[in-house]
Amino acid sequence: MRGWMDKIKSALVYDADKEFYAKVFPGSVSRTELMRLRTMTYADLPAVMEIERKNYPFPWDEDIFVDCFKVGYGCWVCEEGGKILGYCILTLGVGEAHILNVSVEPDQQNQGIGRKMMENLIEIAKGEAETMFLEVRPSNPGAIALYRKLGFNEIGIRKGYYPAEKGREDAIMFALELL
Repeated sequence: MRGWMDKIKSALVYDADKEFYAKVFPGSVSRTELMRLRTMTYADLPAVMEIERKNYPFPWDEDIFVDCFKVGYGCWVCEEGGKILGYCILTLGVGEAHILNVSVEPDQQNQGIGRKMMENLIEIAKGEAETMFLEVRPSNPGAIALYRKLGFNEIGIRKGYYPAEKGREDAIMFALELL
């Protein structure tokens, strides 16, 4: 079984051959194959915060992202040509993986970026956790559809989990068995 660091390394290593083939043989490599995931850094926070603010009426504060760095959560960005298209945050512990945040630039949604990030998170968590969990707003049908396509099952509701314009919104809880 590969270790945690080996899994992260294999998920993040950039394959220069794909870029070469894309230039020499246009159409031979998909757009999502040319995107790369890499560890999020402090320098990425302005772009990450911009995406966060565009996507959520109640966005995370920058301090929350900084806290995620400090406690060692897995924080990644997905980029193409140096432009950050999305980001994701994962925590692993006690046989469980929990996806805390997945977000894609609004004008880049429905192009496979969220799926690419989710598939990478699932791969990283395999062998490290038995079950992966996440919460999603019922008002986010696109994300719900993606999670179901990836094999997640609805396991419950967290009442009043998210802030909303008129009080609180419930969260749908999803789980994926990784064994």
